[in-house]
Amino acid sequence: MFKLKGYQQRAVDVMQSFLSHCLHLESLADAYTAALKEQQLPNHAYRDYGFNNVPYFCLRLPTGGGKTVLGSYAIETAARHYLQTETPITLWLVPSITIRQQTVEALKTPGHPYRQNLDKAFNRQVLVLDIDEVTQIRPQDIGSKAIVIVSTLANLRVNDTSGRKVYAYHENFEPHFAKIPSNHPSLTLLERVTENDLQENGLTANELGKIKFSFANLLAVYRPIVIVDEAHNARTTLTFDTLHRVHPAAVIELTATPNTSATNGSNVLFHVSAAELKAEEMIKLPIMLTEHINWQDALQDAVITRNKLALDAQKDTDYIRPIVLFQAENKNGEVTVEVLENHLIEQLKIDKNKIAIVTGNQRELDGINLLDQSCPIEYIITIEALKEGWDCPFAYVFCSVKQVSSNKDAEQLLGRVLRMPYAKRRVIEDLNRAYAHLATRGFSKAAQELTDTLVAMGFEEIEIAAYLRDQTPNPHQNDLFGENLPEQPQKISENTLIVTAEDLPDLSKLSEPEKNQITMTRDTVNKNAVIRVVGEVSPAIQEAISKTVKSAKNRTIFKRNVRIHNQSIQARKAPSERGEVFGVLPQICMMQQGQLELVEAETLLQACNWNLLDYPAELKNFSLHETTNNFAIDIEGKKVKYHVAEHKDILPFNQGFIDITEQDLIRWLDKELRQTDIVQQQMASFIGRLVKNLLQQYDMTLTALVRNKYPLAQAIRDTIRSYRTKAKTASYQQTLFTSSNTACLADESFYSFNPSDYPSRPPYYSGSFVFSKHYFPQNLIEDLKSTGEEFECAKAIESLPQIKHWIRNLVRRDQASFWLPLAQGKFYPDFVCELVDGRMLVVEYKGVVYASNDDSAEKRAVGYKWAELSKGQCLFIMAVEKDEQGRDVRQQILEAIR
Repeated sequence: MFKLKGYQQRAVDVMQSFLSHCLHLESLADAYTAALKEQQLPNHAYRDYGFNNVPYFCLRLPTGGGKTVLGSYAIETAARHYLQTETPITLWLVPSITIRQQTVEALKTPGHPYRQNLDKAFNRQVLVLDIDEVTQIRPQDIGSKAIVIVSTLANLRVNDTSGRKVYAYHENFEPHFAKIPSNHPSLTLLERVTENDLQENGLTANELGKIKFSFANLLAVYRPIVIVDEAHNARTTLTFDTLHRVHPAAVIELTATPNTSATNGSNVLFHVSAAELKAEEMIKLPIMLTEHINWQDALQDAVITRNKLALDAQKDTDYIRPIVLFQAENKNGEVTVEVLENHLIEQLKIDKNKIAIVTGNQRELDGINLLDQSCPIEYIITIEALKEGWDCPFAYVFCSVKQVSSNKDAEQLLGRVLRMPYAKRRVIEDLNRAYAHLATRGFSKAAQELTDTLVAMGFEEIEIAAYLRDQTPNPHQNDLFGENLPEQPQKISENTLIVTAEDLPDLSKLSEPEKNQITMTRDTVNKNAVIRVVGEVSPAIQEAISKTVKSAKNRTIFKRNVRIHNQSIQARKAPSERGEVFGVLPQICMMQQGQLELVEAETLLQACNWNLLDYPAELKNFSLHETTNNFAIDIEGKKVKYHVAEHKDILPFNQGFIDITEQDLIRWLDKELRQTDIVQQQMASFIGRLVKNLLQQYDMTLTALVRNKYPLAQAIRDTIRSYRTKAKTASYQQTLFTSSNTACLADESFYSFNPSDYPSRPPYYSGSFVFSKHYFPQNLIEDLKSTGEEFECAKAIESLPQIKHWIRNLVRRDQASFWLPLAQGKFYPDFVCELVDGRMLVVEYKGVVYASNDDSAEKRAVGYKWAELSKGQCLFIMAVEKDEQGRDVRQQILEAIR
């Protein structure tokens, strides 16, 4: 069974939380704010674009992040946690016919990861249709199956709906509309038969003004979940109008590059960084870029790179056959497909059977499985035909002989070489990287062009600085056939920024060291000035060169390139980049049945013999008010309300519930509430008792409970959660803080930071203060403002000579975060430090407002317990701006480490 990666599961969890908030909070804006706060993200205004109470949000994942599989999980999440139905209708919108065909095929194929979760979530009652097949939907399918219709957005996005099949009258839909009651709330919103419809469909004048039996109207009645793939292309007024026509229940956008403008920007709910994809072993990074002054050298070095990787791949435990993707020019260019293929065969002596051409006319990959060990293909030549949906993780090298700036084809082709084989990190480091060989006719424009492409793929500027590495061309001319390959990787080229401008800059105001960084020449072809700056670009150098860049657009690009260039230089200075190793941190363990176990939620429950049947099978003060579509219970003295989704109002009151028995409801709840720490027998028994107790209440009927089964399930889930909380809290105290506790630190259980994995995400640190001791590149430091108390704490840590390296610890980043156990989760301290003397220091900073609350007290207690168990090897401090002795943060840390 396919299993989500950590960041994908977090995306699902965030969706679930947000959609649950949408039901329980006063407004969607409140739900959005709550969901961002739970992720410790800065708040942004929620914009509804006229959809009022319809959740409209965006999941942002870079190319290679698995957007489509998340789309299939989004259907289940929206259906279960917002619409409260087992039979949702989903309209899945994609940008092109090719992707539409591929998505339909994947969703229809049993066992495919996209289909697996749908079958599991909806008990295999799933119907997937292409937009051309919608007339196959039968009235009995609606309400008994989860239906997914895949279409291009273009099929629906029109100003005039006449002549479009989606909006056209079709007699096959008549039985669907015959079932709809006359008081249905959506009837007034549906399109009616017009004079144009009479002419197009041969209808009589008697039909004029009646409801049009169209697919678009059918969607409007049943309010679909709408998934919009590549949603950055779907932010126009026409698109909003199109979505309004189908009256969606929820709109979920998937994109690498969401629109973030003030006028029509997306409500980004969840954002994955490229570093997170790298840490989850989904993509190859860094990208090793080599620029060539002619296309022949680019081709030769691409072949040499592939041959070197092929030798490395022979030492890997899995079968890997590295592949080069060549991007040729169009037929009116110099290096056409034919020219490129001829050069590979005649000059570089590549066997013809190792080359495949994929263009509009030649489809030499059709029917070929590139992952098959008997497949000979090592080189693929294309112009743009691979760009949509094609995927092969064996693709390692991208070689383009055409300008790639603002080139969608290059963007998609580069995305193909980023996929990691088998989604698993390779033992040989060179096989964890992607390679780009670019031929450019200008002076060193390749890095700028590739930067444009990476931005379009969803990379942040800071990520580009960290993960785009320049290389010098390969000097080993005998390496073509895999001979005499160097033992060491290619030398990384000097950090040189190259700018093409109309005039030479005035350097008179620069210092002598700054002048020595710069060399200037004239391009003999177009007479432009070519300015090379070695090393970091100072503000003075930037200002001098900027005056020679005439257009506003080019000045903007120049400033961006300077930022990335300087950030790249800073990134190379980080200790992790220099190969230094960060100290290890022991983790708190406990004795469990004679064995050492890490203290976390599962072991705490095992330690206390957690049994749901030890708790009352009841919902305290349960009340159900169907007239207002909500009911409430008390949990730990707090009244919690549960709302029925609005779309339930359109259903006949007792539809489908006549034959349902009490045991049917119990079985459904048991399946819905299944949890890994509760055995099925316990859960079924608990639910059975609880349902019986409810039915003994005055005026409580089985019909009412069945009709409200989803909010009922959520109420039971919350009640079980409160019982679990009690059990874990008691076990936590017993395990760590009583005289009979078994807590300890063991040599075999420790945490270590991986030098190549720091999956931080925006907002990144952007201040001018240099944190040279931060173990990872300082421009990847997450969520550290350039002012404020936490910033001052970081500066204090940086300033201490006793501290060798330090790390801004990440929160909930799976294997890339250090944590200590809490009764109800994990504590991720703000800073982790390695001292010069080898000891480890953990620093948690608290503002005055939070320093004395219960949360801080629990974190302080476990931090000091961890330090105590280490017998002096580990230190912990909860720092404040000024402590009771009047000491500032620096003095508090000094006292802790003395």
